[in-house]
Amino acid sequence: MVAKKVLTKSAKVLFSIILIIWSIFPIYWMFTLAFRSASELSGNLSILPKSFSLDNFAVLFTKHNFLVALKNSITVTLVSLIISLFIGVPASYLLSRTRFKFKLRNVSLFWVLLVRVIPPIAFAIPLYFIFNSLGWSNTIWPLILANVLLNLPLIIWYLLTAVDGLSESIEESARIDGANEYQIFSEIVLPRLMPAISAVAILSFMTSWNEYLFAVIFTRKPDNFTVPLLLSTMNSEQELTQWGQVGAAGVISIIPVLVFVIFAQKLLKENISAGAVKG
Repeated sequence: MVAKKVLTKSAKVLFSIILIIWSIFPIYWMFTLAFRSASELSGNLSILPKSFSLDNFAVLFTKHNFLVALKNSITVTLVSLIISLFIGVPASYLLSRTRFKFKLRNVSLFWVLLVRVIPPIAFAIPLYFIFNSLGWSNTIWPLILANVLLNLPLIIWYLLTAVDGLSESIEESARIDGANEYQIFSEIVLPRLMPAISAVAILSFMTSWNEYLFAVIFTRKPDNFTVPLLLSTMNSEQELTQWGQVGAAGVISIIPVLVFVIFAQKLLKENISAGAVKG
């Protein structure tokens, strides 16, 4: 019996170690490629790097104009996230509370679910013609609005559950005390939703940051390239893939995501702690 428990525990530990290595190794390999020299990359690669060089980063910024792509990705991601949250947070509250009576409630919920379920490629061609007719084809606004289309249903559905979980008794008490709907939402509901908003903001940020489909369809000139699109041009039939530069781009592109996730997690913990103290 004891031997069976030891064997089971050992198998679980071994499986966990294999899973961790399987998950971390691609990230480790990307980092090692980024800092290896060109001579080492052209030969047989070993697990452990034998050289250290920053040449891949230098070439990335001088030859591939990576700074512009990085700026475009940050702009598209942050602007689309702000617009999505600005619309999605009050929309989820409006759709959750039955005291707000309007005929299009069920239609709105169906539309939100439909946009989330249908593959994004189904919207790509109609959106392309709309943006082209508006004269936006040479700007980053098609990418921003397309990312809003991707993130808005996620935010609404995620926050719907969070709003449903909030007790309405505090809102009713505030209404009896003379508070209007804006005051109830901004001073009572919104602070209690901040943990959920922080969590869904992380998911939306990562979705927009890694978005490739709309970028490759709507982007016409290199000045509007985002990081995923630029990386794809570095791995094409016309250009032999420079794995060191691709690894360097991957290392740099991780930094904004990490910064945002750390900031959002800090905000999440602070709001959860504040809610626990108030409770």
